[in-house]
Amino acid sequence: MVAGPTAMGGRPVGERLELSLLGPLRARFRGELLDLGPVRQQAVLAALVLRPDTIVDARRLLDDVWGDEPPASGLGNLASYVYRLRQRVPMPVLVTESGGYRFLADRVRVDAAWFRHRLAEARASRDAGDLEAAVGAYGEAIGLFAGEPLAGVPGPFAEAQRARLTDVRLRARREKLECQLGLGRHVEAAEELAELVEEQPFSEVLAVLLMRALHAGGGRAEAMAVFTRLRQRLSEELGVEPGGEAQRAYRELLTAVERQAPPRDELPADHGDLVGRERELAVLAAPGRPDVVTVRAVDGVAGVGKTALVVQAARSLREAIGPDHCLFVDLHGYTEGRDPADARTVLRRLLRAIGADDAGIPDDIDELAATWRSAGGARRIVLVLDNAADAEQVRPLLPSGPGSHVLVSGRARLLGLDVPVRVSLEPLAPGDAAALLTAVIGEARSGSEPEAVARLAALCDHLPLAVRLAAARLQSRPMWTVAEFVERLADDRSRLGELRAGNRSVAAALGLSYRQLPVEERTAFGAFGWFPAAELDVLVAAALLGRPARETERVLENLVDANLLRQPASGRYRMHDLVAAYAGRLPEPAGVEAARARALSLYLSAARRASDEGPAAFPTGPEGLPDAFADIDAADAWLSTMSGVIVEAIAHPALAAHPDHVCWIAEALLDHFTRSGAFHEARTVLSTALAVVGRATDARMVPALPIRMGIALGMQGRYGESEDWLRRGLVLARSTGEPREQARALGALGTVTRSLGRDEEAVTHLTEVLDLAGRLDDDWLRGMALCNLGAVHQGRGATQAALDCFNDAVALAERVGAPRVIGKSLCYTAGLHLELGHHAEAAAQSRRAAGLAERAGDQALLAFALTRLGSAEQGLGRLDEAIDAHRRALGLVTEQSSVETEIEIRERLGAALHTMGRIDQARAEYARILDLTVDGSFPERRAAARDGLDRCEP
Repeated sequence: MVAGPTAMGGRPVGERLELSLLGPLRARFRGELLDLGPVRQQAVLAALVLRPDTIVDARRLLDDVWGDEPPASGLGNLASYVYRLRQRVPMPVLVTESGGYRFLADRVRVDAAWFRHRLAEARASRDAGDLEAAVGAYGEAIGLFAGEPLAGVPGPFAEAQRARLTDVRLRARREKLECQLGLGRHVEAAEELAELVEEQPFSEVLAVLLMRALHAGGGRAEAMAVFTRLRQRLSEELGVEPGGEAQRAYRELLTAVERQAPPRDELPADHGDLVGRERELAVLAAPGRPDVVTVRAVDGVAGVGKTALVVQAARSLREAIGPDHCLFVDLHGYTEGRDPADARTVLRRLLRAIGADDAGIPDDIDELAATWRSAGGARRIVLVLDNAADAEQVRPLLPSGPGSHVLVSGRARLLGLDVPVRVSLEPLAPGDAAALLTAVIGEARSGSEPEAVARLAALCDHLPLAVRLAAARLQSRPMWTVAEFVERLADDRSRLGELRAGNRSVAAALGLSYRQLPVEERTAFGAFGWFPAAELDVLVAAALLGRPARETERVLENLVDANLLRQPASGRYRMHDLVAAYAGRLPEPAGVEAARARALSLYLSAARRASDEGPAAFPTGPEGLPDAFADIDAADAWLSTMSGVIVEAIAHPALAAHPDHVCWIAEALLDHFTRSGAFHEARTVLSTALAVVGRATDARMVPALPIRMGIALGMQGRYGESEDWLRRGLVLARSTGEPREQARALGALGTVTRSLGRDEEAVTHLTEVLDLAGRLDDDWLRGMALCNLGAVHQGRGATQAALDCFNDAVALAERVGAPRVIGKSLCYTAGLHLELGHHAEAAAQSRRAAGLAERAGDQALLAFALTRLGSAEQGLGRLDEAIDAHRRALGLVTEQSSVETEIEIRERLGAALHTMGRIDQARAEYARILDLTVDGSFPERRAAARDGLDRCEP
C-alpha cells in the first residue's frame, strides 16, 4: 500500500497541522482550531494549499482571489495576508520564493490530499477485483467531506475548485455504488442511488445505475418507473430524450419482463476435488468489475487439467454472484474426429439457452453476435468456453451483460483475445500429483508403497490426465503393485502406450495438438524431439534446424504458445517429459543425423572457445565450427547455463553415431568444469567419452581422454588415481606419436609427483615438458611447466630459482593471455614472499591473483589466492582482514574440491585465529585437519596440525 500524504517532517503526530478544505476551510494544531482570518485571506491560503510545493506567482494569486478586478493595493494585500497567516499558523508552511509564494505540503495533513490517496486505493482495489476493500476505501474517502468544499471562500479559484471537488465526490460515490452492485448489495445501493437521483435529477448515469440496482433486486417495475421519470424531466425541462445508455437499459428491462427464461445451469457434474490448483482457482474465481464483462483465459498442454479448473472456477462464481445463467460450451478445438465448433451453431445454442425464440434467430454471423449481446445485455451470465481452437472462434461468443464472467480454456495461448488475466497451467507439484493418484487408488494401496507412488506420479510428468489414466489402470488391475506398474512405465518407448484407459490416452491428446500445428512448427517439433537434450536455446535450435536464429526464435515462440514447449527461463526452452516421449515416437525426420552434428558442433565450439588455451590448442576436430561466441567470457557464460544439458545429452544412446563429437566435447569441457569446481561433471563427460573412444576416428582422443581424466582427478587431490590415468595416457601418447599429449601428461605428472613429495621425479617430468614445449613452440605449455617447476624449487628452499621460474611463467602467460597460469604463478610468488617475510609484496601478488581468478571464474584458484592474502594481511597486522580472507577462501571449498586445498586454508586460518587469541576457534580448525587426514595422508600437514593443537593448550 502506498503511504498516505501525512508526512510531518519528523514531528510527532500530536503536533501536526491539519487543514480541511472538503467543507468550510479549517485549520487545527494540536487539536485546537486556528483563526485563519478574513475570507480573502483564507482564499489566498486555499490557492496555495491546492497547489502544494509549487511557486505561485503573486499576480496569479491576485487573479485567483479577486478575478479580473483586483484592488490597486492587491500586491500589498497579498503580502499582508501571507504575513498574518504565518503569524496565525504555528508552523513554517508558507515561504516566499522568486516573486511568489509556496506551500510546504510535507508538513501538513490536508484532507483533500488524503481524499485523493484513499480514492486511488479504492480504484486499485476495484481494478484488482477486491470489491469489499474498494467499498471500504471509497467510504473513507467520501466521508472526508464535511459539506460543500471551500464553503464561503471567495474568488474564481475557489469557485472552480469547489465545482471540481464536488464532481469528484459525486464520481467517487457512483464508483462505490457500482462496486456494491458487484457484491450483490442491490437494496443498499438502490437506497443511496435514489437519494443521488433526487440530488441530480438530470444525471442519466445515476438513473441507469438505479434502474439496474432495482432490477437486480427484483424491482423491475420500480426500475422502469425511474426511466419514465427521467424521460419526463428531460423532455419537459430540456426538450431532449434520454441517451443511448438509458435507452439500452430500458430495452433490457422490457426484454426481461416480456421473456424471462428460467435460470439455466449447464456446468458439468463434479468429478472429484480439484487437487493442487488453489492459487489458480483464486485468480479465476475472483469477483470482477460490476460494470463490465470479465474475461479470463486458461491455457496449457494437453492433459494438464484446464477443463476441471475452469468448471470449478465457474462453480465458485455461481455461488458468489448468483448469475442468471451458468452456461458451458465445448468448442471442440481439440477433439478427435470433430472439427472445431462453428460460431453460428454455438450462438444459436446460447440464444436458445437464455430463452430466445428459434424463429427470431438470424443466420448472419454478425447479426447473430449482435442478437446474443442484446439478448444477454440484461443478464449476468457465467459462461465457460472450453477447448477453444483460437481467438477468432471465441470473440463472437462473448456476452455483454455487466457483471458477467467468461472463462475460456484452450491448449494454445489465445493471444488474439484481449483478456486482462491469463493463467498458463503447469503440471501439478509432485505432492499434489501423488495426492491425486492416492485419491483414486485409495490410501491403503498408496500408503504401502509411497516411494513407488511418487515415482509413478513423476513418470506421468505430474500431468493430471496421465495420473488419472495411470490410476484407472491400477484400479482395473488390483493384482498389480504400484512398483510393478512403475517398471512398465520406465521405458520411454512404451510409456505412452501404458497411459490409456478405454478411448482416452495421453498419446491421442498430444497427437491432436501436434496435428494442428502448421507444417513449419511440426517439422521443428519433430527435430527437437529427436535431439537428446532436455533443454535447448535459440542457438541450439537454430543449429538443429539449420536456420537463422531470428526465424528459429519465431518458431520456438509459436510452439510455446501452442503449449508444446515450455519456457523455464528467458531464451530457454524444454518439453514436458511426456511431450518429449511423444515427439520421440514420431517418424525420424530426414537429415536428423546432420542436424545432431550441427548442434554438437555448437557445443564443441563453445567448449573450445571457453578453454584456457582457446580453439587453437586443439589440433584435431571438425572444420568450420560455428563462430557463435565472441570470446572466452561469452562462451563460458553460455556454458554455465547449458553445461548440465550438454552432460545429459552426450550420454544419450542417440548420439552413438557421433563418437568423435562426444570425445572432442568432453576433452574441451575440462577447463570450464574445473574452473567452476564441477569435477563430478568433468569426470562424467570424460567417462562417457572413454566408453565410445574405441569407435572414434580421431586417434588423438585415445591418449587425450585418459590424460584429461588424470588432470581432473589430480585437481581434486586424488593423486593415486590421477597418476594411474596419466601414465596410461602417456604410454598411449608415445605409442601414437602425439608430442602435445605427451607434454600434457608429463606436465600433470610433474604436478602430481610434486604433491606426493617425489621432487626429483617431478623435475624430470617438467624438464621434459619444457623440451617438448620448445619444439612445439607452445608458450602455454612452457608457462605451466615453469610455474610447477618453480613450486618444486620453492619446496626445496631454492628461493631465487623459484622466483625466476614464476616470473618467466607470468611473462609467457601474459603473452598468450592465460589468466589461470598468471594467477597460479602469482599465488606461488606470494607464497615465497610470505616465507621471506615480505608481507606487502605477498598481499599485492595475492590480490592480483584473486582478481584474475574471479575473471576466469576459477573457484579453486580464487581460494588459493585468498588464503595467501589472509596470511599476508596477518603479517601486516590486519587480523580482521586476515580472518575475512581465509573464511572467504573456505567458503569456496566444496565436496569436490581438493582436500589439500582445504587443509592449507584451515591451517592458515587456525594460525590467524590463534594470533588473535581466539583459541577455541583455532583448536577447531586444527582438529578438522586431523579429521581430513585420518587415513594417514599428508603426514607433514597432519604433524603441523598436531603442533597447532599443542599451542592451543593452556
